[in-house]
Amino acid sequence: MSYELLTVETVPGYVAARPALAPFGAVTRVREVGDGNLNLVFVAEAEGGGLVLKQALPYVRVDPTWPITPERNGIEGRALRLHNVVAPGLVPELYDADAERHVIVIEDLSDHRVWRGALNEGLRHDGVAEDLGRYVAKVAFGTSVFGLGAKGHKAALAAAANPELCEITEDLVFTEPYISHEHNRILPANEADVAAYAGDPDVRAVVGAAKLAFMTHTEALIHGDLHTGSVLVRDEPHSAKAFDVEFAFYGPVGFDVGALWGNYVLAAARALVLGEDAYAAWVLAQAAETWQGFAEEFAALWRGRADPRIIDLDRYIAKVYADAVPFAAAKAARRVIGFSSVSDIETLPEELRVRAIRAVLAAARLLLTGDPPQGEPKPLFDRVGQVLAEAGR
Repeated sequence: MSYELLTVETVPGYVAARPALAPFGAVTRVREVGDGNLNLVFVAEAEGGGLVLKQALPYVRVDPTWPITPERNGIEGRALRLHNVVAPGLVPELYDADAERHVIVIEDLSDHRVWRGALNEGLRHDGVAEDLGRYVAKVAFGTSVFGLGAKGHKAALAAAANPELCEITEDLVFTEPYISHEHNRILPANEADVAAYAGDPDVRAVVGAAKLAFMTHTEALIHGDLHTGSVLVRDEPHSAKAFDVEFAFYGPVGFDVGALWGNYVLAAARALVLGEDAYAAWVLAQAAETWQGFAEEFAALWRGRADPRIIDLDRYIAKVYADAVPFAAAKAARRVIGFSSVSDIETLPEELRVRAIRAVLAAARLLLTGDPPQGEPKPLFDRVGQVLAEAGR
């Protein structure tokens, strides 16, 4: 390893040695909070306030023989800096970026909690879904040809390549769930459900087209992994912030919208098998809230676009919607078939987990093979709710 990994003991000295962090003064307490596969994460309490240090590991924690570039940390820092410019208040502030040790230091949001956990507990954070739609819109406009102009967009695109993490998404979301692969984790009771879903030629055709769009549609510097586990929320005062942007790359805007929609499907499936029908309906209604936030914010920004010539807003919005639907399906399905499952499903008793997985796959199949999507998510997600309920019985 070419760089030293941080520990609870070494964080105070590290902070003291970084000029950009001098305003925070001496660190008085450190705790490690990271539980993911790719990074070390520490919360440091200092005389001048709190800090979060995130250091990229050069391997996947669950499998140290699986190498992964720590350079992604620099990509995350650059993306976070840009997202702070175009969507201030909707991502953590960036205080420092250390290219040699692969560390970024960001705002301490310990007074927030991860949205996925709140959803698992049946809590309602109204307004978060709309905030996230506005975040996607601000990033989509501000980092695209609409906000930057043609030359600015091309220059930004050239500086933001993230091939290794894109390949992870291409594999885990669009490929491995549809083949026999060692990463797949399938309960015996769901083997027939997975075979029917992954073996459906119509499903495979649409997922294949979605994968190609993911790989080739370089529209904006999207988050790239925008799920309910990468969102922090707070009630009083209201706040929602997207974090963990290390998968950021120039890709299709609909991928971020679809990632959120797919995670609403997972949360709703959990609620339904637990008998919490009203809560499931509320969760699925967040799809329309996200879309409304996105469409309204993007339309407001549209008036200031760099090139007003021969570009149609309604047609572009319709394209984002049409892209988001299959992305939502693929993101939901991969969490119940492949690597990196989610607590929405995994914390259920096995009997309920089987039913929830079956329901998620049925909903994903509807999203992929149902009637072509039209530009309003409520009717679509009402139907998703019906399918979830029927398949999860």
